[in-house]
Amino acid sequence: MSEPLSKKIKSLAEYLVKSLVTRPEEVLLAARENEKTILMELKVAPEDLGRIIGKEGHTINAIRTVLQAVAASHGKKIQLDVLG
Repeated sequence: MSEPLSKKIKSLAEYLVKSLVTRPEEVLLAARENEKTILMELKVAPEDLGRIIGKEGHTINAIRTVLQAVAASHGKKIQLDVLG
């Protein structure tokens, strides 16, 4: 049996986020999946928060777009929240 979609998307999100931050060891990502939606919560070191959000939110929106494309290809929606 293949791994759940939430686990695959979580791995992708961790890869994207850890490649952007200065303290990848402090990246925490939690994912929950129900029949229609994958809910994810991201926490990074305080000094990396600006790197993840980006100017006018462009970086986090780009990450969300990539994750949404993967989820949509499997008939699901995704919500990624950044915890401050």
